[in-house]
Amino acid sequence: MSTLYVAAGAIRRDETVEIVLLLAFAGGYIDAYTWIIHGVMANAQTANVILLWVYATAGDWTKAFHFVPPILAFAVGVVIAAWLRRIAGERASAISTLVEILLLVAIGILHNRLPDLAGTLGISVVAAMQAAAFTRVEGTACSTVMITGNMRQGIETIFAAACRGAPVGALRRSGIFFALCAVFGLGAAVGAYATKTIPNLALGIPVVALLIVLLRCEAPHREVLR
Repeated sequence: MSTLYVAAGAIRRDETVEIVLLLAFAGGYIDAYTWIIHGVMANAQTANVILLWVYATAGDWTKAFHFVPPILAFAVGVVIAAWLRRIAGERASAISTLVEILLLVAIGILHNRLPDLAGTLGISVVAAMQAAAFTRVEGTACSTVMITGNMRQGIETIFAAACRGAPVGALRRSGIFFALCAVFGLGAAVGAYATKTIPNLALGIPVVALLIVLLRCEAPHREVLR
């Protein structure tokens, strides 16, 4: 069995509840940060596409093209994450997290010297890598960068339980999905507050969350080496 699995339950380390909750916090935080600082969404490309076409149909091409770079950067981030999965296998999530941390640290240090476009591109790559590298919680598909799918699954699971058609553990799974939504919102709230009060240091908070994720992903490897 891979060292990325939890021995007791054969759950991948990068699919544990604690890790996806940390990632959801970081996801909400980064979205709030990029909206306040750059006026775009790092994670929610649906919003970027809608706003692009709203301004485009109004003939305001300057504002419309403002939303193109984060969409393209998101695509680049997904490709990088896919490439890491191909060459690194089960360690791809840990390596992806390390790359995200390095990018956020670089952006945070150089933020005052970087144009808005460069900051937006870097953060969108980070968001895409997280979205592509962490896609499940305890074996069930989820998202750590948006809440729509999580909310749907949580509501559907409760409905199934009410109709007595849900499998064992369904209510716990529903609770996890709602917790993801709540923590994402908490991250957005903290991100908005920190961005407005300490803009030059704001990216340090998601970096700390991702560092914890990295350490938790790598913990089994250190234990095996002992």
